[in-house]
Amino acid sequence: MSPFLRKVKTASGATAVQIVEKKRGVRTILEHLGSAHDEAGVAALMRVGQDKLHANQPTLDLPAQSGVRPGVAVIEAKSSRLLVEVVRDSWERLGFDVVDDEAFFQLVLARLVEPTSKLDSLRVIAELGLTPVHRNTFTNALRRCADKDYRDQVAQACFQHVWTDRGGDLSLLMYDVTTLYFETDTEDDLRRVGFSKERRVDPQIVGGLLVDRTGFPLEIACFEGNKAETHTIIPVVKAFQDRHQVADMVVVADAGMLSTANLDAINEAGLRFIVGSRVTRAPHDLAKHFHWHGTAFTDGQVIDTITQKRTAPDPDRLKTRKEPVWDPQQHPQAWRAIWQYSHKRAARDRKTLAAQRERAVAIVDGVRPAKKARFVKTTGQTASLDEASLQRATDLVGLKGYVTNITASTMPAAEVIASYHDLWRVEQSFRMSKSDLAARPIYHYLKDSIEAHLTIVFTALAIARDLQARTGWSLRKLVQALRPLQHVTIQLGGQQLQAEPRIPDDLTEILGKLGH
Repeated sequence: MSPFLRKVKTASGATAVQIVEKKRGVRTILEHLGSAHDEAGVAALMRVGQDKLHANQPTLDLPAQSGVRPGVAVIEAKSSRLLVEVVRDSWERLGFDVVDDEAFFQLVLARLVEPTSKLDSLRVIAELGLTPVHRNTFTNALRRCADKDYRDQVAQACFQHVWTDRGGDLSLLMYDVTTLYFETDTEDDLRRVGFSKERRVDPQIVGGLLVDRTGFPLEIACFEGNKAETHTIIPVVKAFQDRHQVADMVVVADAGMLSTANLDAINEAGLRFIVGSRVTRAPHDLAKHFHWHGTAFTDGQVIDTITQKRTAPDPDRLKTRKEPVWDPQQHPQAWRAIWQYSHKRAARDRKTLAAQRERAVAIVDGVRPAKKARFVKTTGQTASLDEASLQRATDLVGLKGYVTNITASTMPAAEVIASYHDLWRVEQSFRMSKSDLAARPIYHYLKDSIEAHLTIVFTALAIARDLQARTGWSLRKLVQALRPLQHVTIQLGGQQLQAEPRIPDDLTEILGKLGH
C-alpha cells in the first residue's frame, strides 16, 4: 500500500502528523512531520505531508537545523491575517486612513480584538501576526492623538461616511450619556466622584455619545464626573452642528435630558427634539382625559396634547373635551406632549409598584431598617404608608410620555414614538463600548491621555458598528470566528511553505459580505 498521512493525538493533547506505510497489516511510521495544538498548525503539517506524497518522496534525509530533529517541520510564524485584513479594510472604508499613524491603528485593532492595557496591547498585536510598534511609540501616539486632533479627523470621516456612503440620513440623531470610572481614589479637575447608577464611589468622567438612527457614532465628548447629564447634551449637539454645518435634524434623548433650559437651547439652535417625559407630568398633561374619561385607557391609545414649559396649566382647559393641537405661535409657553398607554407596560409597572409597596410596608412595620423609600411618609419619628402617592402612581401605570417641538402636521404621533424607541441603538453602542471594547475602567490619569482613550474607543466603535451592519454578526462573534483562522509559515529542510486556514461555509458567506 502506498504511504499515507495519519493524524494521532499525543500525550500533551497536541495532534501529530505522520507519513505512514502499511504492509501486511503492519503500519510503519516513515516520517514524523511534527505536531500542533491548533487547527491551522495541523492543516499546515498536512499540507507538507501531501506535498511530500505527491512528490513521491515519503522518506527524505533532510539536513538537521539547530534544535530541530531531522525531517521535522518547524512552524516559524502564525498570523490571524484574515481578522487583521477585515479590520483594516473597514478602517480604510470608513476613511480613517486619513490618520496616518500605524501605532494608533494598532491601538484601535487591539481594542477591537482583546481590550486590555496599553502595554499588553503589544502582546495582542504580536499574537495577531503584526510587528508591534515600540511601547514608547504607543505612548507618543496618545500624545499625537491630542496634538493632531485625531478625534476631529475621525469624526469628520464618520460624518462623511454617513453622508456619502449611507445616503446622508442625518435627520434623526440620538444622544445619551454614561459614566466611565477610574481605578484610583484621587480626584482632579476632570475625574470627579459623581452620580453613578451602579452606586460606585470611584472618580469618574461623564461621556456623551451622539449616534445616527442605526447607532453609528458621530460625536463623543467627556465631561467632569460630577457634571449633571442635562448640562452635556447642548455642547455635544452644538459641536456636531458647528463641525458639519447641519441645521435640519431631530435630536432624540431620554427623560434625563428633559430640562426647560435644554429644550429652549435646542429649539433656539434651530433643531428639533424628541425627549422622554417624566410620568409625574402626566396628571397635568392629561388633565382633560382624566376629567372626562377617568383613568380608563385602551391598549395602544395615544393622546396628543401640550405640556407647559414653566407656567401652571390653565384651569379653564377642563371645560372642553378636545385636546389642544400644539402650535408654536399659539402655544409659546408649551411644547407638544404625546402620551401612549400599553397593557404590557401597565403589567410591568404594576409588578414594580407591588414590590415598592411591599418594601414600604416592611419599613413602616419595622421589619426592614428605616431608610428613604418610595411610598414611605415620615412625620417626626413616625413612618406611615403614603396611600395618596401610591394611588396616584397606580393611576398612571402603563403610560409613557414624549415631548417634542415637532408639529403634528410634520410628524404624526406614531412616528414620534417610533423615533424615540430607536434610542436603544445609542444604548446598544454604549453597551458595546463598555463590554466588547472595555472602555472602562480607565487607567490613564492625564487629561490628554483620557481624551485619547475615548478617541480610540470612538474609532473602534465605528468599525464595530460598520462590521456588524454589513455582516449581521456582533463584534465578539466575528472576532471569535476569525482570530483562530491562522495563516502559517513552515520551515522544512531549508524550504519555506505557506499554509492557509480552511474557512467554514458560514464564515465564507460572512467574508463574502465584507468583500473577502
